[in-house]
Amino acid sequence: MTASYDRAITVFSPDGHLFQVEYAQEAVKKGSTAVGVRGKEIVVIGVEKKSVAKLQDERTVRKICALDDNVCMAFAGLTADARIVINRARVECQSHRLTVEDPVTVEYITRYIASLKQRYTQSNGRRPFGISALIIGFDYDGTARLYQTDPSGTYHEWKANATGRSAKTVREFLEKNYSEACSDSDAIKLAIKALLEVVQSGGKNIELAVMKYEERLRILDPEEIEDYIVEIEKEKEEAEKKLKKT
Repeated sequence: MTASYDRAITVFSPDGHLFQVEYAQEAVKKGSTAVGVRGKEIVVIGVEKKSVAKLQDERTVRKICALDDNVCMAFAGLTADARIVINRARVECQSHRLTVEDPVTVEYITRYIASLKQRYTQSNGRRPFGISALIIGFDYDGTARLYQTDPSGTYHEWKANATGRSAKTVREFLEKNYSEACSDSDAIKLAIKALLEVVQSGGKNIELAVMKYEERLRILDPEEIEDYIVEIEKEKEEAEKKLKKT
């Protein structure tokens, strides 16, 4: 039954599905996990880092990319598709600066990316982008933002969210542990803890970036991530001791 409706992107199945878009969402589910957490004065984004071949340059295997000084994106899904979306978004950010003489708002560039994805769900000879993006940044007034877009072209704003492999497990963890009043350090720890739910080998397989108002994106060194993991483990041990005492 499926086969006769998934040969063209523009054909709906009788029950209202666009199978090619659903296949793109399956590609996202197989991608590396990405997590975003919005704090009071910080936005944190983290991704599961796949092991790099011995002779490969690690610099060329990036899942977190700056779009402009105040906006950054991480993605889950097909890296080749993401590269096209990132390049288009960067050009739009610069075009906006030239035209309006102001940086883009986070919602503006998210809406642009979502519109680009949506156009690829309704034209012959194309296929949808097989990526889901988490977009973080700050608006002119210093408000922290976190958005997520899907291959279908939908977008929503979140306080914390995950996409990619095991996104449901990570999202449930974030729902239990997120607090709007979390400090900078707490937001970073929460993103690391969320990734540790699905990443087996600890800090070396985590890439983390933080952004603050009027500061450029900063990608944390592996040593910094390891320091945070040590702190997390200590806090966990202390909590377990308290439980035993009670």
